[in-house]
Amino acid sequence: MKKNPRTQSAFLDPRVFISFLLLSGGLLLAMSGFGVSADAQSPRQAAPQQATQTVGGPDVQRMVGPVSLDVNLNALPYVPPLEEQEEHRLMRYPLPMVPSKEPSDPVQAVREYVDHAVAMPTPIATFAGMNSVQSGCGCLPPDTHGDVGPSHYIQSVNSSIKIFDKAGNALNGVNGTTYNAFFAAMGPTTPCGTANDGDGFVLYDHLADRWVVSDFALAGGLPSAGPFYQCIGVSKTNDPVAGGWWLYAIQHEPSQPTWVGDYPKLALWPDAYYLSINLFDGPSLAFQGARVIALDRASMLNGTGAPSPTAVGFTITAANIGDSYSLVPATFRTGLPPPVGRDEYVLSVDSPASGGVTLTQVHLWRFHVDFVTPANSTFGVAGTHAKNADITVAGFTDAFTTTTLLVPQLGTTRLLDTLGDKLMTPVVYQNLAGTESLWAVQTVFQNAGGTGPMSIRWYQFNVTGGINPANAAQQQTFSNANDGLFRWMPSIGLDSLGNMAIGYAASSSTINPSIRYAGRLVTDPVNTLAQGEAILVAGAGSQTSTSGRWGDYSAMSIDPTDNVTFWHTNEYFTATSGAGWNTRVGNFRMAAPGTPTPTATATATATASPTATATATASPTSTATATPTATATATPCGTTTNIILDGGFETGGI
Repeated sequence: MKKNPRTQSAFLDPRVFISFLLLSGGLLLAMSGFGVSADAQSPRQAAPQQATQTVGGPDVQRMVGPVSLDVNLNALPYVPPLEEQEEHRLMRYPLPMVPSKEPSDPVQAVREYVDHAVAMPTPIATFAGMNSVQSGCGCLPPDTHGDVGPSHYIQSVNSSIKIFDKAGNALNGVNGTTYNAFFAAMGPTTPCGTANDGDGFVLYDHLADRWVVSDFALAGGLPSAGPFYQCIGVSKTNDPVAGGWWLYAIQHEPSQPTWVGDYPKLALWPDAYYLSINLFDGPSLAFQGARVIALDRASMLNGTGAPSPTAVGFTITAANIGDSYSLVPATFRTGLPPPVGRDEYVLSVDSPASGGVTLTQVHLWRFHVDFVTPANSTFGVAGTHAKNADITVAGFTDAFTTTTLLVPQLGTTRLLDTLGDKLMTPVVYQNLAGTESLWAVQTVFQNAGGTGPMSIRWYQFNVTGGINPANAAQQQTFSNANDGLFRWMPSIGLDSLGNMAIGYAASSSTINPSIRYAGRLVTDPVNTLAQGEAILVAGAGSQTSTSGRWGDYSAMSIDPTDNVTFWHTNEYFTATSGAGWNTRVGNFRMAAPGTPTPTATATATATASPTATATATASPTSTATATPTATATATPCGTTTNIILDGGFETGGI
């Protein structure tokens, strides 16, 4: 994403330099009083080695770190975030995005009355996440992300992380912990110690009961020659506040130090943490390709490695990647783990140079990593890293143009960006009783060819036995019975029973941008979100910024304590303003904790039909009623609640 250019490095910025001096003093005190140690594996002693690379093969990097951070996060001195304001995002084909005041498509009459039963449960509870004032950075948009663990929820915005207990109480201060404070112990060896710049990401590693947080650091901001690094923290225990962290940094592209890795995405696989980035030239901002990196998870969890953990990466150049953009690695959360030796999967869709193009493929790569003998690692096919498979799907048009913004809002003519030229995070891997699937979601035009409101397109791909699927097992373009709303910024999740839910933003000229979600039970008819739609929180304001930027992603995750409670975080506005955004965290269930897992039975491989037969069926299970709490009223599945909203009837609850 493009930031306002800075004429000097962030470390030489007087505000940041003074803050760094204050932090250095604070850390010296903390070393004696709280046990922070930049130990034998300090950043200066663990500087990254020159990457080794074979033609067409992997390159091997040594990460910077580990640096040991043993301070309770509440004891860290405050280090302000870098001041930043998004102008426009970096794109596969870098044409200027013009902030338009007029929609590219006629706005349909919004039909928000209930004409069918809605079974999607209302939230168990919601609470306020970080807001623009707490962020302290002037960031627009917040790029809201988060994840849930046994006792905590960690939320990220571009400047900071905020750690909550599950009742919504902040555990690391009202304003959270800035990334600059969190990574300051790394010092000035890399920009991670001084110049964290956003695109934060949170991952709970349920296999190890640990936390992973990450953002990028861009020395000099953009455009500049860098250097550019990814900053990664791995908790030492399951307590993210007081349990300590291992801190790491890795250069985005060691053989091309002026290339910046934009839109970083992390995923958990048993053998590694996988990182994907889009590559742009820092000075010119021209697209250079994509990069995927396997990080040595075992070493990072334990603060080991000699002298630091290894990373194995592959770069696909712009000449070899075609129109494909924003590769997303698959993450494992519920169900059985991937069979031992199963390659990681990476998916993407194309981002054509012009709008209105009907696309019919999702692209798949396989990543095999071997940390013992890195030369045995592979990504894709041959030295150009060609795709392992082009999966045929029903035709769709990216909900994106390079010349206009698209989403209307109540009370303003300003339109919003959709980020509809990519699959959204996460891509979910699930092994349900031996049936292996990948699940993905994106934003598309409701009608192929680029007409109609934005809708949510979701997929299930059968990868049982490590196959490369030819077709989708399930897919749907969800518009809630063509009700006229614009839906975008989705994130998908699956509970341990195979029930699926998607959280997203919804808006139109008759409602403020709001946070909603829809879902399906594993026993529902294929190709449908048969449980309908519910509201996490209704927006009470619209965004009037001329940039139109509205988030880069949201997050849906599953509670590891019961594996059936969905948690979602996204952004909205409580009052109309230019950049006064708010965020919300909420949860809901589609089944009761302890419900027996249905037995999935593999069926014949799907045909080439755009709406292919699902690859697994399951015996019906009872649908649970969401548990009431003091802060929210549950709606029993299979019932309908009508709420008057904006002059019409709305389904679900607030």
